[in-house]
Amino acid sequence: MGPGCSSIGYGEAEELGPFFPQDSSHPKLKLNPYSWNNAANLLFLESPVGVGFSYTNTSADINQLGDSITAKDSHTFIINWFRRFPQFRSHKFYIAGESYAGHYVPQLSELIFDNNLNPADKDHINFKGFLIGNALLDDETDQKGMIDYAWDHAVISDGLYHNITAICNFNRPIQNQTNECNRELNKYFDVYKIIDMYSLYTPRCFSNFSSTTKEASQTSSRINGWQRKRAGYDPCASDYTEVYLNRPEVQKALHANVTNIPYPWTHCSDNITFWNDSPQSMLPTLKKLIAGGIRIWVYSGDTDGRIPVTATRYTLRKLGLGILEDWSPWYTSRQVGGWSIVYDGLTYVTIRGAGHQVPTFTPKQALQLLRHFIENKKLPSQPI
Repeated sequence: MGPGCSSIGYGEAEELGPFFPQDSSHPKLKLNPYSWNNAANLLFLESPVGVGFSYTNTSADINQLGDSITAKDSHTFIINWFRRFPQFRSHKFYIAGESYAGHYVPQLSELIFDNNLNPADKDHINFKGFLIGNALLDDETDQKGMIDYAWDHAVISDGLYHNITAICNFNRPIQNQTNECNRELNKYFDVYKIIDMYSLYTPRCFSNFSSTTKEASQTSSRINGWQRKRAGYDPCASDYTEVYLNRPEVQKALHANVTNIPYPWTHCSDNITFWNDSPQSMLPTLKKLIAGGIRIWVYSGDTDGRIPVTATRYTLRKLGLGILEDWSPWYTSRQVGGWSIVYDGLTYVTIRGAGHQVPTFTPKQALQLLRHFIENKKLPSQPI
């Protein structure tokens, strides 16, 4: 999530963790029956440094952040974690993430993969594969897919769609777009002030707590256009999480904020305003890891407008992989859960009716997806 957003705040507390915070008027936790720890041991990593309760003793680090540093820091953490808990070293290791983790996860996977090539290395990790959802993977197709999806789902007018596709060059880095293009893109973003970009068909939250902070986060994160529009869903559940994690007794129980960070906990760090490096495409990394035999599953909630199913389909088409099993439905009990296609080296799955954070909207299907990914089994192709 991000860059600059919390795996604890979103993933653990609102998507796939064992407990979810509830309305602040009832400061209790709710058990999540579809927690992913029903299928695996979970380890949530806040990255880059400065997210959530994570901190650095060198303040200049915050101004040097980017993809490369984040990958190296995450790799160092994983290495040291296995040294601290060697009893888990023989376990199969998988990485999962969503949104900007389309960068984070393949980059961390590549470092682990390269490190594992040395058979004498004592820090070998039993790494088997990764799972990424609604993932930012390729700037050209992600941008084109956002606009095409918005038009196809009746979010923008024919005229605005025509103007953007005629004026904007998606092969060009986003910061190099013309002023004319940026004006049209601002009209596109204005639509998502009145509906939720990350979940087209669900209500927005209008709680007293979120009425101002949500709008601020939506607009202030428009750094360099949509490339830096924070990729994360913001339902009212996020309000409960923010209140909960700012409670002193909760921080004490979690052994968190031991350095007394001089600002409140937030889902996305306002301190991270600079990002040094972000490759325009992660496809070369995916190709390398596919060739190396790493299991790769990509999934999309199909009601997400931020990194929509349309964009990911365009992106995967660029890989040029052979198709082993073409587009077909998969089932949760007697209902269609979505569609899947098995490429030579990669599996792509859609989840019907899910927004940007798939486990938030379809928790049962998300857990089913995880189980089949870990077991490397096809999702059910018939009602069960």
